[in-house]
Amino acid sequence: MASRTVLTGDDIDRAITRIAHEIVESNHGTKNLILLGIPTRGVLLAERIAKVIQRHYPEFSASASVGRLDITMYRDDLSLHPNRPVTETNIPAAGIDGAVVVLVDDVLYSGRTIRASLDALNAHGRPSVVRLAVLVDRGHRELPIRADFVGKNLPTSREERIRVQMSENDGENCVVIES
Repeated sequence: MASRTVLTGDDIDRAITRIAHEIVESNHGTKNLILLGIPTRGVLLAERIAKVIQRHYPEFSASASVGRLDITMYRDDLSLHPNRPVTETNIPAAGIDGAVVVLVDDVLYSGRTIRASLDALNAHGRPSVVRLAVLVDRGHRELPIRADFVGKNLPTSREERIRVQMSENDGENCVVIES
C-alpha cells in the first residue's frame, strides 16, 4: 500500500491555530462557546483547539468548555458494525442549551458521521448555533453538510484512505493518504 504524508506535525499545529482563531472571530469572542469532539481524534483536536483559544483569550476556560460526543447509537451503519464500542459522552457542566457548539472531527468525508452527531447533540440540549470544524475535508459528500472551519481541503479518490495520526494516540502527528 503506497502512502504519502500530506500534513506534517507543524502543518497540523498551524491548521489548529488558524481554526481556533477563526472560531473565536466567527463567534465574536469566546462567550457561550463549547467545543465537542467526536471520538477519537475529534476529541484530541477539540482539546488542542481549546488550548490555543485559552492561550490567546484568557477568559476562555478550556477545561470547562470542551467535551466529547459519542455518536455510536445514532449512526446509520450500526447494523453493518454491531460490535462498535460505545464511549462516554461528556457535556461541559454548563450544558449546551443556548450555547454556540462547535463539533470537531478529524476527517469530513460522506457527512454521515456529522449527521449522527447532530442527532446525538439533540439528545443533550438545544444549542443556539452549531458549527463544524474539521482538520481534513476530503470531499465525496453523501449528505448536504459542509464544514465551517477546515484545516486542509484534500481532494481524494474514493479508493484512497486518509489516516490522521496524533501523538496522544499514535506517537506522531501527521496526515497520510494511503492508496
